[in-house]
Amino acid sequence: MNTSALVKEYFREEKLPHIWCPGCGHGIVMHAVVRAIDNLKLDPEKICIVSGIGCSSRASGYMNFNTLHTTHGRALAFATGVKMANPSLEVLVLTGDGDCSAIGGNHLIHAARRNIDITTIAFNNNIYGMTGGQYSPTTPTDSYGTTAPYGNIDKPFDLCNLAKAAGATYVGRSTAYYAKQLTTLVENGIKNKGFSFIEAVSSCPTYYGRKNKKGDAVEMMKSLKDDYIDIKIAEKKPELAESKILMGEFYNKPEEEYTEKYQKIIDLLKKEQ
Repeated sequence: MNTSALVKEYFREEKLPHIWCPGCGHGIVMHAVVRAIDNLKLDPEKICIVSGIGCSSRASGYMNFNTLHTTHGRALAFATGVKMANPSLEVLVLTGDGDCSAIGGNHLIHAARRNIDITTIAFNNNIYGMTGGQYSPTTPTDSYGTTAPYGNIDKPFDLCNLAKAAGATYVGRSTAYYAKQLTTLVENGIKNKGFSFIEAVSSCPTYYGRKNKKGDAVEMMKSLKDDYIDIKIAEKKPELAESKILMGEFYNKPEEEYTEKYQKIIDLLKKEQ
């Protein structure tokens, strides 16, 4: 059976083919999100996909759900409004490393702090790809970008540590290469009744790869395979984790969700009237 046919209904075929560059990992990440939705057998009418601005945020336009393509950095603000207005919806935010941790960084930490039931998938390709290759809050130190022609001197964010510290109750990371693991993390994030954050490490051969001599798209995909190690393997065999980046499920501790707490206030006020 053609497995692609199983999720075909979740895409707006008239909007395809997508605009992402050849070798970009974003299509794989988008497919992992759709595959997770299909695996969970969610009602498409009860799903809302929200995105901001950037390469990653074009994904919402290709997906056949209730969708919002919003302003730069404000995806989580819009998503919070959607969830508060209709808590029965399954709200997912598709965002980029710049979109959610630079201009949208304040919305990220407060959505996590509130533990509102939103699943955020951050497509992290370490650069602003859509607007010309500027360095982002996740660009590694000493890497190059159009706004860092002599190398980036900033220390990058670890998005997963940031989300966990801010209060997210589910946190995980995988890469476009490990698509099956990424799908599972998204599934678990959706099932978590609270704020879930999944970092999906992607590749940008057009800007990040070219400026930093990372090779072509195939070589960059190989790096997404070789440079990462699952946290469970690293715990058992720490010697294998040297010079590797951890991936997997980092945090999973459910707490009372924000809209449920808000509903208690509404119910209390109704009783008092």
